[in-house]
Amino acid sequence: MKLAQRFGALGALALAAFAFVARPALAQDGEKKDDKKDEAAKDKKDEKKDEWFAVTGGDVYTGTGAVLRGATVLSKNGVIEALGHDVEVPAEAKTLDATGMRVYPGLVAINSSGLFGMAAGDFADSVDPYNQRMLLALASGITTAGQSNTALKLKRRDIKNVVLRERYLATLSFTNSNPSGKREWVEKFDKAARYLRDYREWEEKKRDNKDLKEPNASGVDSTARAILEGRVLARFNSSSREDLLEVARLAQRFGFRPVIDGCVEGWTVADELGRAGAYAVVTPRDRRDKEEQLVRDGGSSIENAAILHKSGVQVCVIPSTTGVDLGGIAGRDILHLPIEAGFAVRGGLSDQAALESITIVPARLLGVSHKVGSLEKGKDCDLIVLDGDVLHYQSLVQYTVVEGKVAYDKSAELFYAHIRPRPTDQLAPESRQDKGESDEKPEGAKETPADKPAEGPKPEDKPEDKPEEKPEEKPKDG
Repeated sequence: MKLAQRFGALGALALAAFAFVARPALAQDGEKKDDKKDEAAKDKKDEKKDEWFAVTGGDVYTGTGAVLRGATVLSKNGVIEALGHDVEVPAEAKTLDATGMRVYPGLVAINSSGLFGMAAGDFADSVDPYNQRMLLALASGITTAGQSNTALKLKRRDIKNVVLRERYLATLSFTNSNPSGKREWVEKFDKAARYLRDYREWEEKKRDNKDLKEPNASGVDSTARAILEGRVLARFNSSSREDLLEVARLAQRFGFRPVIDGCVEGWTVADELGRAGAYAVVTPRDRRDKEEQLVRDGGSSIENAAILHKSGVQVCVIPSTTGVDLGGIAGRDILHLPIEAGFAVRGGLSDQAALESITIVPARLLGVSHKVGSLEKGKDCDLIVLDGDVLHYQSLVQYTVVEGKVAYDKSAELFYAHIRPRPTDQLAPESRQDKGESDEKPEGAKETPADKPAEGPKPEDKPEDKPEEKPEEKPKDG
């Protein structure tokens, strides 16, 4: 009996000990479950809803040569999800009705100055999103611009993800006025080319001989190496025939694609530049007199862009001034890219090539053509909506969209709202509500002539209602 009591007491102690040990473990399991629930709820809360945006009913000029009449461009979180005629638009999408208007890719300016509130530095930390010049650039249709060798996205009231790419172009001094600089660059390219050949041979041989030493890269110019490897584009400021020939032959010798700013006499050596795979950054209205003592072709030509393009040169158009000039000669600053491209059309360049010269070609030069420059699935939803042909001087940008958001609305800004105002707001009701607008008129608002019912023509007096006119009596003679 005493033994049973002792075992009973021991059993009670064992149960108590087990309960003491097991209780924290069970509590920890419960806490873990609660933590998982909290984390799941937090993740669900932090999860952002997809932002849908659609431009409907407009004639879409994709920039690739295709034109879609009355089509839809649908974007999801700022990226083009679909475009065409049978596009299903989600019910929660914000829509922009572009019926009767044209939709183009956002314009790309390879050179700009002052659009972002500074000339150089760390753009990611110092871009001014409230800069008036940025607003004017958006009003002219520019959505991407190069400044201080950096490709930047124009975003109003937003500084996130402004920088697209940095240091993609390297400017080289290679002109007849600097013969020592030309010799230095030839030597740099020659040394970099030898190193790259040795490096490729080493990569092939090291498979069989792992102890083989890597070629020494000391003394190899990093810029020349990056150009030959295709990581950076070489940029030359050349306009004369002699300088252009030197650049073309240098590029053909070392196998890289040059970017030539100016290229005024490019039309005289277009075939050589085409064989070199050159890009030409031209201003069609540039004028340069021919040297009279020379018999060969020379000087500027309005046909420069057309001849270069025909020879296989990719043409990028820029105006003579890369800043915003509100007091200078009309059509000469960066706000008038389409007007400058229109002068290239006057010289024989096709409309499609002219559109490419201010969209996809400068995007390639800046190294961002995978994101901007044309309207294609997977690219950023950067587009402009115009009331006419983008190359016509009378056409006005009605809307500018950057990454699926309206960054500029002509009717909501003071600069151009008074010029041919839109008869109705094209934004859908849900989009107007997002902007704080309402379809209802405020109390006390005056009735406009458009709101009054049309008055019919007043009935004319019937002949019988008019008093009879007595003939005027003539005075009798005598």
